[in-house]
Amino acid sequence: MKIKKQLKKILITLSIILVVSGCGEEALEVDNPNAITEDTFWRTTEHFNSALNTVYAALQFQGISGSGLQFEMLLGDEAGTEDFYRQIEFAKIDFSDVSEQVVDKWNELYIGIFRANQVLSQLQINGGVFQDADQKQSIEAQARFLRAFYYFQIAHTYGGGVIRIDVPQNSEDFSAPFSSIEEVTNQVILPDLMFAKSNLPQAWPDSQKGRVTWGAATALLGKVHLYNKDWNLAATQFREVIDSNIYSLTPNNLDNFSHLTEFNSESILETPYSIEFNPGADGSVVDDNSFETGAEANAIARSMGQLQFGAFNVVLPTYYLHELFVRDEIDPTNPINDINTQSKRMGASIVPINGDELYYGLPIGEKPGWVFGQSSYAKKYSNWYHLSNEDGNNRSDINFRHIRLADIFLMYAEAVLEANGDVDTAIEFIDRVRRRAGVITLRQYIDNDGGIPEFHISEQVRSRPRSFASLSVESVRTHLRRVERPLELCFEGHRWKDLVRWGIVQNVLNELLQDELWRLDPTNFAALDVAGAGVAPLFIREKVRPDFGQASQNYNATLHDYFPIPATELQTNDQIGN
Repeated sequence: MKIKKQLKKILITLSIILVVSGCGEEALEVDNPNAITEDTFWRTTEHFNSALNTVYAALQFQGISGSGLQFEMLLGDEAGTEDFYRQIEFAKIDFSDVSEQVVDKWNELYIGIFRANQVLSQLQINGGVFQDADQKQSIEAQARFLRAFYYFQIAHTYGGGVIRIDVPQNSEDFSAPFSSIEEVTNQVILPDLMFAKSNLPQAWPDSQKGRVTWGAATALLGKVHLYNKDWNLAATQFREVIDSNIYSLTPNNLDNFSHLTEFNSESILETPYSIEFNPGADGSVVDDNSFETGAEANAIARSMGQLQFGAFNVVLPTYYLHELFVRDEIDPTNPINDINTQSKRMGASIVPINGDELYYGLPIGEKPGWVFGQSSYAKKYSNWYHLSNEDGNNRSDINFRHIRLADIFLMYAEAVLEANGDVDTAIEFIDRVRRRAGVITLRQYIDNDGGIPEFHISEQVRSRPRSFASLSVESVRTHLRRVERPLELCFEGHRWKDLVRWGIVQNVLNELLQDELWRLDPTNFAALDVAGAGVAPLFIREKVRPDFGQASQNYNATLHDYFPIPATELQTNDQIGN
C-alpha cells in the first residue's frame, strides 16, 4: 500500500477542517459554499478511510521512521560520528529541549496521535454512515493500534507523555499534565492494543499491504510487557506470534533492508516509502508546506552511506560493533556459507575496510575514504547494493521495518530467561537467528568449548584469546544484551531504549571508554600502526575516533535516559510549563 499517493487532497481537507473548527464566529463574516467543514466531510466511508490513511502517513515522518533516527542511533554503543556534524550533540550525550530530533519527534508523534483521535472521535459522532459494522470496527482497530504505537514511542523516548485521547475543542484543551510511562501505558497503550489485537486481521490483500495486523498488535503488546518487566505476559504474546506460523525468517539478512524484498515473510510492522511519487521533491519533506511539496521517500540513506558515494558519513559503526561482527565466526558446516569469509549478517549491516564484496558497485577501497579513523561504514538503509551513488535529493525507497521476526525471537528469549531462567529455550531462539546469519551457534560453542563466548570483551584491547563464560542465566543475559541484539538489530532504532531499560548505559560507556583510552595510549597507538596501514582486525588508520570520552563524562541517567520535554511544549502547555 503506497499510502502517500492517496493523501494530498485529504491532508489539505483535514487542515481546512481544523482551521475552520478552531475559528471564532467573528472571523467568519462570509460563508463559502464550497468550503470543506466537519459538517460536510465525515459523511461517507470513503471519508473515514481517507482520514485513516493520514494516520498511517504520520509513520513516514523522518523522526519516526526516517532520517531523524540518525540522532538516536548515535546514542549508546553502536555508532559514532564526527565533531563537525550537528548530530554530535547526541553522540556526546549533550542534547537539550531545543535539539532538532527532540522537538521534531515529539511534534510528529503528536500529529499522528491527533489524526488518530480525529478518526476515533468521528466514529463516535458519525459512525452511522457505516452499513458494515465490521468495516467500522476495522477502522477503529487500525486507528487505535497506530495511536498505541505513537504513544509507545512517546512514552519510551520522553519517559512519559501528555495524554490526549480526545480532539481539543479550544486552546485550553491542548494543555494537559505530563504523565508517567506507567500512566500512558495503562490508560492508552494497553487498552488500544488489546482492542486492536481482537479486531485486526492476520493478513490483508496484496493491494492493502502495509496496513497493521493482528501480528503487529500482538508483537507490540509483547514489547510493552517486556519493557514493563512483565516477563510471563511478554513471553505469552511473543509465543502467539511465533506459533501462528504467519511469519518466518527471510533467507538473507539483507532482505530486511532492501527495496526489492519489502513486506516479506519476516516483516511484522513496516513503514512504506517510494521514490515514484513527485520526482525531484526533497525526500526529507514529508507533507506539503508553504514552501515545498512533500515526497513519499525516506531521507535516511545519505546519513548511513559513505561520503565518496554521495552520502555524509554521519552514522559510523563504533570499533566495538565492528569487532563484534569480526569475531562472530561463520559456521563452515552451515550450507548458506560458500566462499564468504564474513557472516551474512555482517554483509548486510556494515562494510569493513577489508571486506570482500562490492560496495556501491565498486571493490572496497576503489574510492578513498578508508582513513581518518573509519574502520567500517554502515550499510543498513543505504542503497549500496544497487546504486553507484546516493540520490542528491535525499530520496530512498527502502521501507523502514519497525518490528520483524528476528527481534521477536530475541525478545522472547529474553522474556523466558528473565521469567524463569529458561536457558535452553533462550539459546534455542537465539540460535535460530544465528543460523540464518550463518554463524556458529551458542549450542555449538557450549558443546565444543564449554561455555558462551564473551565477544563483548575486546580481544584487541585485552591482547588475549577469546574467553568463555560458564553457561548460566547471567552469561546468556550478557550475550543477549551485549552481543546478539547489537549484531542483529544495529541501526534499527532499538539500542538506546534497550540500554536504558536494562539500566546499563553508564557501565557500557565506561567500559568502551577504557577500550578507547587503550587505543589512544602512545605505545598501543604505535602498535596498531594507525599512522600506516593499520592492523587486524579493525585496520584503523590516521587517528582513533573518540566516540565515548565525552559521552561517558556527560551521561546522567536522570537527564539523558529519556529526551527532555521540548521547549515548545513547555512554552505552550500551561499544565507542565509553569
